[in-house]
Amino acid sequence: MDAVGVDIGGTKIAVGVVDSTGTILTKVRRPTQPQNPGSIDAAIADAVAELSAKYDVRAVGLAAAGFASSDRNHMNFAPNIAWRDYPLGDNLRAMMGRDDITVVVENDANAAGWAEYVHGAGKGTGTMVMLTIGTGLGSAIVVDGELVRGAYGFAAELGHLRMVPNGQPCGCGQKGCWEQYASGSALTREARKAAVDRPVRAAGLIERAGGKPQAISGPDVTAAALDGDELGLELLADVGRWIGEGCAQVAAVLDPEVFVIGGGVIAAGDLMLEPAREAFFEHLTARGHRPVPPILAADMANDAGIVGAAALAREAVPLDLTPR
Repeated sequence: MDAVGVDIGGTKIAVGVVDSTGTILTKVRRPTQPQNPGSIDAAIADAVAELSAKYDVRAVGLAAAGFASSDRNHMNFAPNIAWRDYPLGDNLRAMMGRDDITVVVENDANAAGWAEYVHGAGKGTGTMVMLTIGTGLGSAIVVDGELVRGAYGFAAELGHLRMVPNGQPCGCGQKGCWEQYASGSALTREARKAAVDRPVRAAGLIERAGGKPQAISGPDVTAAALDGDELGLELLADVGRWIGEGCAQVAAVLDPEVFVIGGGVIAAGDLMLEPAREAFFEHLTARGHRPVPPILAADMANDAGIVGAAALAREAVPLDLTPR
């Protein structure tokens, strides 16, 4: 039996058939119309039908940024798609007209974390914390082989732990959230600010952005740093230190066996991870008298959402399901 994983983003929907080893056998894409939820349902149903013509698909996992309901059928809220208490799972079942298919709706960071726990950098561990460092800071927590979802499905929003009282405003409505200092958005914000405040030192970054300080992107900073640009290295190290300091706070609560760091910013590799590890150890409670969990780069890259969603859906298939 194969499972399909669906990674629903703000601009595209990536859909893949995944086998039991976490290998993606084939993948298709559909565009996203974030203000038209019905079109998203139709696009997913069409993609799954296309793949089902060639594979024995009986489980579909849907992963997206937002709050999935505790029964993993609805999307209660999504920041970038017009979902409000939206029956995503029911809609897909109805559109496909199949009673034999299992559909699971999951937060995208949870799906990515599960992929790393089952098939990637966290495999074989007991307690794992996954951070996805992209536009924001997503996270997943696995304890004793179970994703921590909380009573209502809203758990593991570590990016909204407050790190700086009255700090940078956050899209969640609060100020000083961790993701405002440890994310691609934070990296871009600080790079553009440096380009205005220190144009001579930022000359390399400005040149990469076509001479426009406000056009500097996170990938520009990473590329510059990999070429040895001093400001780029400094900016990545700052984000790394925020990651490490926050991980130390999380370790005080969860005492995980490993931290796994994924997302787009991980392209910087050790230029970001080494400062994260140093700051983590510096701020770790009882350092020197306890095991220090490693901070590792994720293995699954951009496929983590697909792989994790498919794995979670496969696990939800009833044991007595008979083959078609």
